[in-house]
Amino acid sequence: MITAITRFALPQPVSPEQAKSIFLTTAHKYQNVPGLFRKCYVLSDDGRTVGGIYLWRSREDAEAVYTDSWKAFVLEKYGSQPEITYLDTPLVVDNVAGEIISD
Repeated sequence: MITAITRFALPQPVSPEQAKSIFLTTAHKYQNVPGLFRKCYVLSDDGRTVGGIYLWRSREDAEAVYTDSWKAFVLEKYGSQPEITYLDTPLVVDNVAGEIISD
């Protein structure tokens, strides 16, 4: 499994309520994406940075989404280029499902 962390700076800070409203406009796009187990939308304490923390089956699945087209969409929507960090994720503790998941 792979965890991908995306981050992008905003031209103006947003409140948590504003961020949630913005995030709801794209959340549906991440439903039923092949290889995506979970996406968490995130907002920095100062409201100047947003992004996502994704749990993917593989890096290939993640890279299939983070295309030039996706990067252009992020630039247009948020006003900055996304930064993407990939982390190997050998084990996940899922307290909701009551499971420990390994790849």
